[in-house]
Amino acid sequence: MKFFVSVVMFFLLLNCFAAAQTLIRDSCKTAAAKDPNLNYDFCVQSLEQDPQSKTATSLSGLVLASTNNAASKTINVKGIVETILKSKKYAPSTEPALRTCVKLYDDAYGSLKEALMNVKSSDYKSANIHLSAALDEPGICEDGFKEKHAKSPVTNENNVLFQKILIPLAFTNML
Repeated sequence: MKFFVSVVMFFLLLNCFAAAQTLIRDSCKTAAAKDPNLNYDFCVQSLEQDPQSKTATSLSGLVLASTNNAASKTINVKGIVETILKSKKYAPSTEPALRTCVKLYDDAYGSLKEALMNVKSSDYKSANIHLSAALDEPGICEDGFKEKHAKSPVTNENNVLFQKILIPLAFTNML
């Protein structure tokens, strides 16, 4: 009897993961069709690697998971910039831009936390505003380096962060 219950539970769990995968792919496809800046493959890969996204059963669940994912990435990129600052291995002219980026990531993280509270209360209009604010920050960081005619050491990270924030923003536009 225990074996039968185990087999049934296994297939139910497998079915849940298949449903989540379909939800992820369908949601990313719709979002990418509506927003040319959203990379479909990145969207799918990012969400399929996230345990919270893999268990989502609705688009609002994906918004919650992807917003958490974006907040984590924001903290990660901020840490990279702080490590660069501590190492002192950068052109002296780029220090102000690096310090500005740290502040921008703090702002983005704050906006993402606000968006999470909005999503939890199903206030998607306010979530959209906060996600939009967070989305601007990686680009503003990059602009600081361009103004100094310097190469940003975090361009790749900012591009990934932009996509990670764009995912929940695109999804809130679908709700």
